[in-house]
Amino acid sequence: MHGAVGHANPASLLSWLPLLVLGAITLAYLAAALRQRRTSHGWSGWRCSFFLLGSLLLGVAVLPPIMSWAHHDLRGHMAVHLLMGMLAPLAWVLAAPMTLTLRSLPAPAARRLVAVLQSPPLRFVAHPVSALLLNLGGMALLYLTPLYAASLHSPLLHLWVHLHFIVAGYLFCWTILAGPDASPHRLSLRFRLVVLFASMAIHALLGKLMYGYLWPRGTGHGAEEIQAAAQLMYYGGDLAELLLAVALLSLWLCTPQERREALFPLPARRRPT
Repeated sequence: MHGAVGHANPASLLSWLPLLVLGAITLAYLAAALRQRRTSHGWSGWRCSFFLLGSLLLGVAVLPPIMSWAHHDLRGHMAVHLLMGMLAPLAWVLAAPMTLTLRSLPAPAARRLVAVLQSPPLRFVAHPVSALLLNLGGMALLYLTPLYAASLHSPLLHLWVHLHFIVAGYLFCWTILAGPDASPHRLSLRFRLVVLFASMAIHALLGKLMYGYLWPRGTGHGAEEIQAAAQLMYYGGDLAELLLAVALLSLWLCTPQERREALFPLPARRRPT
């Protein structure tokens, strides 16, 4: 008994590391938010609530029992994908973490961060179309090629897949919403809605391909399990993207009329001939 307690399995301890990192990030956000609330600028309690919600959803996804289920069951994998890649990123984007970071940093560090945010590589990936390709292109590559089967046997590749879910999902939500953190691109509300609807259509098509052709293959998962996972992707993806659409329209409606043109410029109208 003493030996079992005194020599914990390092692998089992390592499986809790993502949760510890997430806890540290959440505490850092809340500490910075508390400092801002004590200043004249203040900080919205709603934003703190959204960050806590995102952390909770992500925390559920990285719990070792959930991760173990996701590793052996495609339905669990898809549930984790929805939490990591769609629902948690949306909540975090609504928490405006970049604005909070810029307010919290010393002026020289904030200027360097702004320069990074305005750099050509970040401007490229921060465009809605680029984010769409990173998000859904990565999903298609994972599920329609042998990549998913390979990730089941490679811990490093498995970690990379989950990091891609989080980063690509966050980028897509941010580029569609163009706020509360400022976006480097001034694109119309209509354009962002078109990209979002395209995402919904491609997401649904991917779910149907998985259901009809039983992708991903070579995983040992049965047909019923694959089809259940495909249905979870289809309906869960619709729900997540509907929430994103609601968030986008809500931000637009809550934006004062004089600022809407700056954030969501209307397309140029043709002059009558």
